[in-house]
Amino acid sequence: MAERTLADELAAFATGTRATDLPAEVVHDIGGRVLDVLGLCVAARHLPTSRAVVDLVAEQGGAEQARVVGFALPRVPAAQAALANGVLAHSLDFDDTHLPSVLHPSASVVPATLAAAELAGADGAQTVRATALGLEVAVRLGMAGYDRRAGNSTFFEHGQHATSICGTLGGAVAAAVLLGLDHEGVRDALGLAASTASGIIESNRTGGTVKRLHCGWAAHAAVTAAQLAARGLTGPPTVLEGRFGFFQAFLHGNYSPTEITEDLGTRWAAPEIFHKPYPANHFTHAAVDAALELRARGLVPERVASAVLGVPAPVLRTVGEPIEQKRAPETGYQAQFSGPYALAAALCGPGNGLGVTLADYTDELARDPGRRALMARVEVVADPRATEVFPRQFPATLTVRDTDGEVWYAEVLANRGGPQRPLSAEELGLKFQDNVSGALDADRAGAVRAAAARLAELPDLAPLLDPCRPPANPPRASDHAAPYEGR
Repeated sequence: MAERTLADELAAFATGTRATDLPAEVVHDIGGRVLDVLGLCVAARHLPTSRAVVDLVAEQGGAEQARVVGFALPRVPAAQAALANGVLAHSLDFDDTHLPSVLHPSASVVPATLAAAELAGADGAQTVRATALGLEVAVRLGMAGYDRRAGNSTFFEHGQHATSICGTLGGAVAAAVLLGLDHEGVRDALGLAASTASGIIESNRTGGTVKRLHCGWAAHAAVTAAQLAARGLTGPPTVLEGRFGFFQAFLHGNYSPTEITEDLGTRWAAPEIFHKPYPANHFTHAAVDAALELRARGLVPERVASAVLGVPAPVLRTVGEPIEQKRAPETGYQAQFSGPYALAAALCGPGNGLGVTLADYTDELARDPGRRALMARVEVVADPRATEVFPRQFPATLTVRDTDGEVWYAEVLANRGGPQRPLSAEELGLKFQDNVSGALDADRAGAVRAAAARLAELPDLAPLLDPCRPPANPPRASDHAAPYEGR
């Protein structure tokens, strides 16, 4: 008898887990994940990159199988819908994050799941089950590539985007179970998906909008892998741990198999994934929280004489260096990666949504003289206490000396939106409402929220997805100056 492989373990887990086996907290959590992704898809519809991908999908046509969220289009082939929705979900840097793998699982897995669910005619319970399974596989693969001794992801050290790579395999498992594949079929879907998983993160350093494509391509590849496995294409049983398998190819053999198998089916990743309350790089979130805390205590921008933002040492190069650029971002996208701008947004903005919103990260506000004057007074340093907590959290400390010489201090050691400080259903609803404002009226937005809250009870996905279709499409990218261009 052949030895049981890691792909066998995951396939057995996927095919052996019924919807009724999911803990209640997981079922509840998945509804919130799906709602979050749908809101992000609608919010990103105006981006030129979004319209470019949706235009391509619409131009190619094909079987009417699944919806593109936020667009009044006919249905498109399931894999194409997954492509478009994955691009939309990841384009605003507002999608959820797993720590310490620094993986954004829902933006790949949920679009793949929704597309496959529509293709298969699945009900809500089946969709919840598939989403939970897909997220679990993606997170466990991400953690298998997390080097606990180094405190860093080996994927990232190799220049690879773990989000899209692991998301492809997680999405493939989700799609495969929705299409009714058996153990061998799910294993084959994993084997096929591993050969299509991709994503490099050089654009984080030197620019380009390709990162927005990553989760869309992952979802597209995931659905395609499941469809091809259903038609008889096969993958290697040793696709993960084999001599020329996934872990050797991506991680040079530096991985932890126990991260995949330990407590599989009894410990669930979904409730541990951090929701993003703010539309910016996750490393800046604790800075926003700290500034909001001082604002609530009475600090106003005009009284800030100097400020020192303390962050984990590995984070400094992302949000604090080079400091001249971080103090003077030229675009909303650059502002999302700036520690000084995080303080400016929290102290200067109207405080809408959960504290800061998409409207706080525009090109115009990034160049606003008042905000730049404030940012010029902010220093970003490595903080030993924050470094000790990282990367289980992305903490920050903030020390402000005001114009009267008084010192203000705040520290945030646990991120809002994570298991220690979860967003409530009301807060997730507020985030969704802010994201769909201007596209969905109150009745449509309310219908989506209600459907997501009872997702496991829906007979099909129509109550969830039909209201996401706005009455009319936004203008084409070539005719429209996107309000959030560059994000």
